[in-house]
Amino acid sequence: MLNTADILETISMIREENLDIRTITMGISLLDCASDDEDKLCERIYDKITKYAEHLVEVGEGIEKEYGIPIINKRVAVTPISLIGGASSPDGCIKAAKALDRAAKTLGINFIGGYGALVHKGMTKKDEALIASIPDALNETEFVCSSVNVATTKAGINMDAVAKMGEIIKRTAYLTRDRGSIGCAKFVVFANVPEDNPFMAGAFHGAGEGEAVVSVGVSGPGVVANAIKRAGDCDFSTLADIVKKTAFKITRVGQLVALEASKRLGVPFGIVDLSLAPTPAIGDSVAHILENMGLEKCGAHGTTAALALLNDAVKKGGVMASSHVGGLSGAFIPVSEDAGMIDAVKCGTLTIEKLEAMTAVCSVGLDMIVIPGDTTEAVISAIIADEISIGVANTKTTAVRVIPAWGKKVGDIVNFGGLLGYAPVIRLNESSPAMFIARGGRIPAPIHSLKN
Repeated sequence: MLNTADILETISMIREENLDIRTITMGISLLDCASDDEDKLCERIYDKITKYAEHLVEVGEGIEKEYGIPIINKRVAVTPISLIGGASSPDGCIKAAKALDRAAKTLGINFIGGYGALVHKGMTKKDEALIASIPDALNETEFVCSSVNVATTKAGINMDAVAKMGEIIKRTAYLTRDRGSIGCAKFVVFANVPEDNPFMAGAFHGAGEGEAVVSVGVSGPGVVANAIKRAGDCDFSTLADIVKKTAFKITRVGQLVALEASKRLGVPFGIVDLSLAPTPAIGDSVAHILENMGLEKCGAHGTTAALALLNDAVKKGGVMASSHVGGLSGAFIPVSEDAGMIDAVKCGTLTIEKLEAMTAVCSVGLDMIVIPGDTTEAVISAIIADEISIGVANTKTTAVRVIPAWGKKVGDIVNFGGLLGYAPVIRLNESSPAMFIARGGRIPAPIHSLKN
């Protein structure tokens, strides 16, 4: 039976607290598009994506209009391009990237993910070609997003790949320097990457997935922040219960949209990602949730504990609300996409060291952090190595999306626009890790990975 109070509460969440569906993402397998002829491969990629996702935007807009639920992004994720036969040279991979971009333009979607590789244990020649092509591919396309998985708890950390990532990020920053080095905002490096993530830039359609699926990523930091604010001076058990109940309500909205989109598109329902995804809009911030718990400013001592409580309660509440939960699921802490995080970096309470500590208990990792443009490749690789090791040691997903903004120094502001927001350039430790990164090879898997 429909409860009037619940309906009114949901309407209030949408109108006053920035509740939205952050993305409907269709995952599409491209494994059957393989061809030794690069032009034929690109033609098959374009044709299959535009066939399966032909009505994705139309369906998303229809659900949005019918139910009154804002759906911010419509996206596509595909099989990692490095796994598809053909396009074995960097130039061939760039052709495939342009085919993805052309499909995205035809469909009218916001982003397309899957231009990436899984190299946690080693690199094939195809992996090497694709990774080498990433800077040019991101420079020459508009909608393509890329990711590389360099580690798993089971395999350890591929430090050769980590070292290569520093070069790739630096090159991407240079090629897109006239746009604030925005190419780096479309590239992320992972440990323990999930194969059903609907959020960019790390979305792709895993090899274990079916022909096509529809997944949804929810949002709602403003809803949680207001619920905590209304609760007032309560103890932590009560606080966790409030977050759980709020996350349940948010996730039910996501489940509704996911099932409706699945039915209308004729594609199986994949997962609901429970992540609290912030925006630069006032009142839509994960940092403000933490501050409403009693912290003077995000980054203060106690921030990691507050984030741990939030992340755990979101998962517990959300998992009861959906039949299939997946992706990243928890709380995102991207600096440029969160008004509270931006303020905290500006005033100096939130440092990259504190952000790294927070990633031990949150969903993703060091995300949308702008660093000085003259940061060396070795330092970028070392930032990645530190963050990836947290994921491997804790058997969780972690990731790095940093932007060395060309020509910018500490304190400068870089504006990306839209949901990508803006951010001050953050200060880094300038001591050199170059000799450490140059060792190469693999950091072995931790002992607790041996579970067979």
